[in-house]
Amino acid sequence: MVRLFKHYVPNAVLLLGVLDFVLLLIAAEAGWQVRAWQIGMETEGLHTRIPQLLSFAIPLQVAMVAVGAYGPGALRSLRFATSRLLVAVSLGIIFLSVIFFLVPAITFWRSNLFYAMIVSVTALIAIRLAAGSIIGGEAMRRRVVVLGAGPQAARIRTLAARPGANFTVAGYIAMDTPQIAVPEARARGAITNLADHVLALRASELVLAIEERRNALPLGDLLRVKTTGVMVCEISTFLERETGRVDLQSINPSWLIFSDGFSSGRLLSAVAKRAFDVIASLALLCTTFPIILLAAVAIRLETPGPAFYRQRRVGLYNQTFEIVKLRSMRRDAEAAGFPVWAAQDDPRITRVGRLIRKVRIDELPQCWSVLKGEMSFVGPRPERPEIVADLTRAIPYYAERHMVKPGITGWAQINYPYGASIEDARQKLEYDLYYAKNYSPFLDLLILIQTLRVILWPEGAR
Repeated sequence: MVRLFKHYVPNAVLLLGVLDFVLLLIAAEAGWQVRAWQIGMETEGLHTRIPQLLSFAIPLQVAMVAVGAYGPGALRSLRFATSRLLVAVSLGIIFLSVIFFLVPAITFWRSNLFYAMIVSVTALIAIRLAAGSIIGGEAMRRRVVVLGAGPQAARIRTLAARPGANFTVAGYIAMDTPQIAVPEARARGAITNLADHVLALRASELVLAIEERRNALPLGDLLRVKTTGVMVCEISTFLERETGRVDLQSINPSWLIFSDGFSSGRLLSAVAKRAFDVIASLALLCTTFPIILLAAVAIRLETPGPAFYRQRRVGLYNQTFEIVKLRSMRRDAEAAGFPVWAAQDDPRITRVGRLIRKVRIDELPQCWSVLKGEMSFVGPRPERPEIVADLTRAIPYYAERHMVKPGITGWAQINYPYGASIEDARQKLEYDLYYAKNYSPFLDLLILIQTLRVILWPEGAR
């Protein structure tokens, strides 16, 4: 894994992204050369077309990230990858048309774009066909040795067996533990020199998965392994890196305190985030006002009652505020007088409500809360005070999600389907804590881009 701006990116994804960007530049140049040859035009040096080449490659690369062309499914299945690439190119054509209309000086002619699109789709599919088994295969996976053979080590074994895993376990080493959950583990007493053993397995990392660390850490062995150049990592940090979430089952308060991160309050980042929120919320409210108005009219025509509704939510530092949303349920949805989570095929949701939920139109009025500073575009979803009180009692560290400003979209929303239970809330909290811990403008941008995937494929909408 490579860490970019505090966010972990798998080696295979980074390599594929670089190859794709190079191919897009080549495709753009090929499209230019073909069109120039057709009309008999003499071409100038490559340096004269750098803005045009970049204006083609960057939007298409962003579209590929947005639709999930670098997700685990795209690395394992050529069919899945091809479908996502076609959607990305279609979105790219729309965006490039807008750029051509607004800033024609930095774009190619439309005829150049046609040829460049054909070349790019062919090249992108070809590279996945030719190198797919390598990029998504064993060669790109890191080899790790797990120190431990209990339930914690078994969790790593389960994670390594999942499709799309970024590592493979080269071996397990059993310490003195009463519970052996990994039978194939080799006993520590049977290994003369731990450092030599790890090197012989060609491992690049040693993961500590010891159940009871008190007076059980082999500090001398770990020091020798570390000085050989092999990374030594404890399980909480390892799981955070490999899963993109903070694992509540393995962490403890000291890990949260002494690990790096939780720097969202830094002045420069906070100013940049707030500036983006103000500009983007104003722009979105202005451009989507007709859509909000049409949805409001449709809601009023279908069911009696107001088109908008206000609801108390818990925000930054546990302060409550009111959000405004388009009403997607019947007016008597909570006639019993207490909050009820939305369920799959919830009968309280109206026909118009089901549609606006799927495409997230009901969330648009929340831009007003963003403009006022009560919310941000990116952050943990704000919950109702009654639900927060229940979840704080049931889930450890739940209160820590309120140390960052809540958002319309977030890391949990793009990685986990809609949840309506305490276990779902626990899973989403792990993603929220990862966001709070590893916040950066880069992560915000990545979440905003990938929100498009959630809108296009709304499997979790309720």
